[in-house]
Amino acid sequence: MNHTAPEYTWQITDSFGLTFNLSTVMMLIISAAIVFLIAVIGTRKLALKPTGMQNFMEWIMDFVKGIIQSNMDWKTGGRFHILGITLIMFIAVSNLLGLPFAIAIDGELWWKSPTADPTVTMTLAAMILVLTHYYGIKLRGTSHYTGTFFSPMKFMFPLKLIEEFANTLTLGLRLYGNIYAGEVLLGLIATLGASSVLGFVGAIVPGMAWQGFSIFIGFIQAFIFTMLTMVYMSHKVSEDH
Repeated sequence: MNHTAPEYTWQITDSFGLTFNLSTVMMLIISAAIVFLIAVIGTRKLALKPTGMQNFMEWIMDFVKGIIQSNMDWKTGGRFHILGITLIMFIAVSNLLGLPFAIAIDGELWWKSPTADPTVTMTLAAMILVLTHYYGIKLRGTSHYTGTFFSPMKFMFPLKLIEEFANTLTLGLRLYGNIYAGEVLLGLIATLGASSVLGFVGAIVPGMAWQGFSIFIGFIQAFIFTMLTMVYMSHKVSEDH
């Protein structure tokens, strides 16, 4: 369990550099590639009577459409359909990558769920919140959108700023905490199984049970992240908020 992260530091100046977690970068690329392959395979041969992967892709599209329509009218929310599909697929795949196994080479952990890294989840959350502000200004106008921070009373402005910070923090840390905790517990069960023959026998049932539960958690967290994205977006772009 005491694995380190493979890191690379890009030294821009003598006093400033950027450090990259190579494992996280690799796993993000793998997640993106898997989502891209699923999308290509699912839409490669479109038919009037969908079967196989086309059925799956159409189900995902309808599911995300339902999430959007539960938060805002389709005329406003339709533009976020592709965003929702991308988010739910990317996060679900990222959550599940580290479940079957973890790969460590020379004490460095290379294969894991990228969403078990707070840098990834907080970056996703920050990007979503920036996007909500962008569309809020674009669809409602700068003056009208700025005025919402002083509504219904001007003294609410500091609370609105705290709300924005809290939304970003909870959106990212909720995803990170659930996925990281799941991988830690799987690691503990695997350590128990590797300790002895008796430990291996004792770890079979808990390991299988937690694997199944972690798959459920992975999908649920992808759904929650996408749902909250649309909730925050609706608060910025809908006239009734």
